[in-house]
Amino acid sequence: MYIITGLGNVGNEYDKTRHNVGFDTVNYLAEKFDVKLNKLKFNSVYGEMNINGEKVLLVKPVTYMNRSGLAVSEIMNYYKVPVENLIVIYDDIDIPVGTLRIRPNGSAGTHNGMRSIINSIKNENFPRVRIGIGRNPDMDLADYVLQRFSKDDREKVEDIIKSAGDACVEIIKENFESAMQKYNIKKPSEK
Repeated sequence: MYIITGLGNVGNEYDKTRHNVGFDTVNYLAEKFDVKLNKLKFNSVYGEMNINGEKVLLVKPVTYMNRSGLAVSEIMNYYKVPVENLIVIYDDIDIPVGTLRIRPNGSAGTHNGMRSIINSIKNENFPRVRIGIGRNPDMDLADYVLQRFSKDDREKVEDIIKSAGDACVEIIKENFESAMQKYNIKKPSEK
């Protein structure tokens, strides 16, 4: 069994903001696989699907970003999911817009949602899919991440969201290395 968790904040005022690209990715997967995200339990909204005979939960915590670990630990404990079968998708200010980075593990960095998950499950050895949102050094960080993308950036991010979702499927169907090779996307200036 796998859990694919997208991080974000609940509420229309946060819809399509930089901080909600994890939610956007779970929504993309739900639409692609015709999964209804209609179960409300474990401080989450979620739906179920199968990939290669494996049960997969698509999860959006409803705890707000800074308490995401509460939801993730509840659902992992209930289903007894091993940490390596948790895949977390989230926004990353430390990589540019139009960039996708898939990593097998690591620290939370500057991301409070990831910090909450790592603190709650007491482990950082799970795959993560990081969607670059860049940063604006002239703007308060909280204001920046809770703002919607410019039209041009949103178009770039829509493609990255699809790739992030497809990378999660690749991790489950094939393996982590295959997903990294196919989907780690850097901006042309970074290659």
